[in-house]
Amino acid sequence: MTAASFHPQVGRGCKAAEAATTTLHPDSLGTLCGLFRARVAASPEQVAYRQFDSARDRWVSFTWTQVAAQVTRWQAALMKEGLVPGDRVAVMLKNCVEWVIFDQAALGLGLVTVPLYLDDRPDSAAYILNHSGAKLLLVEGKFQHKKLAEITASAPALQHIVSLAAPENGLVNWSTRFVVADDWLEAAADTTVPERHPSADLLVSIVYTSGTTGRPKGVMLTHENLLWNAWYASQCADFGPHEVFLSFLPLSHTLERTGGYYLPMLIGAEVAFARSIAQLAQDLQNIRPTVLVSVPRIYERVYGRIQDSLEKKGVFARILFKLAVRVGWRRFEYGQRRAGWHPELLLWPLLQKLVAGSVTEKMGGRLKMAISGGAALSPDIARVFVGLGVPIFQGYGLTETSPVVCVNRPDSNVPSSIGQPLPGIEVKIGDNDELLTRSRCVMRGYWQDEEATRAMIDAEGWLHTGDKATVDANGHYAIVGRIKDIIVLNNGEKVPPTDMESAILLDPLFEQVMVVGEGRPYLAALTVLNEAHWQEFAESLHVDPKHPTALRDPKVVKILIRRLAHHLKHFPGYAQIRRIHVELKPWTVDDGLLTPTLKVKRNLVLDRYRAAVEAMYADFAR
Repeated sequence: MTAASFHPQVGRGCKAAEAATTTLHPDSLGTLCGLFRARVAASPEQVAYRQFDSARDRWVSFTWTQVAAQVTRWQAALMKEGLVPGDRVAVMLKNCVEWVIFDQAALGLGLVTVPLYLDDRPDSAAYILNHSGAKLLLVEGKFQHKKLAEITASAPALQHIVSLAAPENGLVNWSTRFVVADDWLEAAADTTVPERHPSADLLVSIVYTSGTTGRPKGVMLTHENLLWNAWYASQCADFGPHEVFLSFLPLSHTLERTGGYYLPMLIGAEVAFARSIAQLAQDLQNIRPTVLVSVPRIYERVYGRIQDSLEKKGVFARILFKLAVRVGWRRFEYGQRRAGWHPELLLWPLLQKLVAGSVTEKMGGRLKMAISGGAALSPDIARVFVGLGVPIFQGYGLTETSPVVCVNRPDSNVPSSIGQPLPGIEVKIGDNDELLTRSRCVMRGYWQDEEATRAMIDAEGWLHTGDKATVDANGHYAIVGRIKDIIVLNNGEKVPPTDMESAILLDPLFEQVMVVGEGRPYLAALTVLNEAHWQEFAESLHVDPKHPTALRDPKVVKILIRRLAHHLKHFPGYAQIRRIHVELKPWTVDDGLLTPTLKVKRNLVLDRYRAAVEAMYADFAR
């Protein structure tokens, strides 16, 4: 089914209807489907969603009334499947209005949504479908069609695979369970949809965490969990009904689902679905969002492009850029009442015009909140963006907490921290400096895994995050490492590898890095270089970058280690890299070394490069 099937409004732009819109309250809503019904009633003709129609080569808009009509249509088709409350249905789409429609149709019938990552590996998707017992799978198009045989071979419970797009001839004729969405919906046109009112404690979704070790676990979330987390988050800033969210972090990621789907629905905001990461820069210009929810990797990429651009400019441009960041940061600290007025602030209007303005315009020009979560954002990168006027607010959460636990606020923003707990969320530091949290947003448990649930949530309801944290006098928390990820050298010294890796990745030459050294006498690093920067770097050393042995050239290795040392100069003496292994082939989701959220699967990388690791310690053993 295409966007055209909705009879959308074309060329409406991003201005919402002028009808009064109010923020809805969870007490009167009860459930996520109650939220949807209330939003439709409150803002029937307001633009709810916008997405790009490639067939028309233009952006199209959908009002709440139009979306509601489609939800009813999809519910009829789900009813004809014979599905009953509690049955699981899976969705494997890119961010689009159909994702929302399917989710709302399922929730209104008491079904349980199981989101899958669009680019997940077939074996991982198959495991999730089989483990959850999903009875129906919604896919997007031919990208998934090519994977369907492998994906569904281990999912005997699947009754139907519904595809928004028709398949190419012969592509999925192996499956009698396959059906095109338009045909599936049309066949159910006369099906009666019963009125159901699920309770707030009903299971609404099983979200499989893309764990860096072992099989993913299915996090069981209820209406109450997600609805109240969205409400608590909405209280942390002055959100208004005329906000425009640009949605590009996958909706299968709970941060986007809560922060970029349920929260905008609460406040009556519009959501525009980005076309792709590759087209993000253009979408920012077209949509001009006021709110952006992202993971640090996006900001790291933008930072890298800024650094590349500066390298090609003259000395004066680089000096001016550094001055803009410094004065902008001073202005930010002054605005936060953490520093006094300084004469340098008089330079800001000029620096804003010459430097900072071009950066903020590339982000759309009217961004009020750029929320970063899912992993730690380097304080150095945050300082650059904040200094240039990009309002970044770092937060923290887990899928198991629906997900947000802490976030910085506009009037209390410490970019090096994860902020303060949301209202209604309890947080404390327990044994071994572990961050603990308790609230109505904490998951019910792990699907079919009571042992893992008991290990995660104690008898008093505190969820053990596994993250080590500190807290300052103003209640801002900071994550200082993972309890299990700490590397312990053979002399007993403890090293947080993620902090070191973040520092190294500020260098655009290094695309990926993993620090190793558990039980060893010193630290070493497995690295993947950025191919374009490697070409320049090698040529600067008069080394042929295409020669098979170039990456092992002693001169290259020595300078790379020296370059790492520069980035790690603020770490303790024992936290230095002594050996390095260099590759050009990146670690990917397809080869199993990254999770769908691009986290490194440390154990699998170690297994893959075991020989290289042993080689880095071989001379010490001799």
